Amino acid sequence: MQIKLAERVKKLPPYIFAELEKTINEKKRQGIDLISLSIGDPDIPPPRFILEALAEEASNPNNHNYSFSQGEPEFKEAVAEWYKGRFRVDLDPRREVIALIGSKEGLANIARAFVNPRDKVLVPNPAYPVYVNGAVILSEGIPVTMPLLEENDFKPDIKSLIEMDLKNVKMIFLNYPNNPTGSVMDRRSLKQIVDFALENNIIICYDNAYSEITFNGYKAPSILEVDGGKEVAVEFHSCSKTFSMTGDRIGFAVGNKEIIDGLLKIKVQVDSGPPKYIQKVAARALRSYINGEPPPPVKKTVATYSERIKELTNRLRHIGLECREPLATFYVWAKCGGNSIKFVQRLLEVGVIATPGIGFGEYGEGYVRFSATQPLEMIKEACERMEKIL
Repeated sequence: MQIKLAERVKKLPPYIFAELEKTINEKKRQGIDLISLSIGDPDIPPPRFILEALAEEASNPNNHNYSFSQGEPEFKEAVAEWYKGRFRVDLDPRREVIALIGSKEGLANIARAFVNPRDKVLVPNPAYPVYVNGAVILSEGIPVTMPLLEENDFKPDIKSLIEMDLKNVKMIFLNYPNNPTGSVMDRRSLKQIVDFALENNIIICYDNAYSEITFNGYKAPSILEVDGGKEVAVEFHSCSKTFSMTGDRIGFAVGNKEIIDGLLKIKVQVDSGPPKYIQKVAARALRSYINGEPPPPVKKTVATYSERIKELTNRLRHIGLECREPLATFYVWAKCGGNSIKFVQRLLEVGVIATPGIGFGEYGEGYVRFSATQPLEMIKEACERMEKIL
């Protein structure tokens, strides 16, 4: 019997993060002492009140039945309340909010709902690979690259988009605060993008997973705050980064009710929603915000990331790597001056793992992403190791 993959699957490039995991495991088997500044998985545990809520809700037998594909009413109401307090955005929890098994799932499934074979989708580059791979390619769409260049502060060039052939363009993916560059977006730029999408009948998929990891007084906006945003956009969010709940797989999408309904049509066919107990815990987490302000444990976590980012940026500059101190995310995007894979391989010689920029797309080449998801002393040690060979 011959087993053949579907052509759409054959088009997928290797998933760089999976390859990194293999490398890490192999080095560990060799007994090499590794410091990983690669994958953005928080090392800081969830706040104590979340762990206590999880123990309580998971021990309730009534929380182990099927959920709804669109999410439990209590969770969706908590999301709507959070958006009202945090962004001053009004949402109908019944029609404008949907629960996700982590935002990654929603980002992939949204394309399945709206992208036909050969439809075009505007995708940022460098970017989180799920936009191109999980969403566009697996929906048999055609990804159209939007270069994110340093001279434009790693934002899309609106003028270039307007001048582009937009025939058959169905959707655009955006992500700010941005992974991997750490760049941020202001409301004026968001308004330009919303106007562009409205004029050209293009759905905006706005990944806002890092909105709560911000520093030096910056507060990330929601695209739904912008006039016209809810007419054309759906925003994706997650508890993963805000509450250090990456493994709990709980996120949500909000926005245009017709887009949300399209996403739901996919989800009812492929999943039964996140576990009830996780949704109840996430609802408590979101309701820990008071008047749009995060609770003390989240503020403490963000302050910790801020301290680490400053240390990492300064030490990388001292080594000779050009980089900016970001206003958001826990990533530092540094120029490596050449082949990013070879550069990362050099770092492995001293037991330091980073992510090559090429893993985020062709415009990521020449850069390396460092993650500040290690204790401060480990970050210092990693930089000392790198200084020996750079």
